[in-house]
Amino acid sequence: MKKLIAFLKDEEGATAVEYGIMVAAIAAVIIAVVIVVGNKTNNAFEVVNNAMPN
Repeated sequence: MKKLIAFLKDEEGATAVEYGIMVAAIAAVIIAVVIVVGNKTNNAFEVVNNAMPN
């Protein structure tokens, strides 16, 4: 019974899950920023390309 109570009180796994959630959130933010910056950069190159004479 004591081993079961000790197992239920153990919080090491919860810490690993929290770190995993933080890493996933940071990765999602990085991906979103890369997509936004990539689109803006692509638009800037298109503007320059269209302004250049053929």
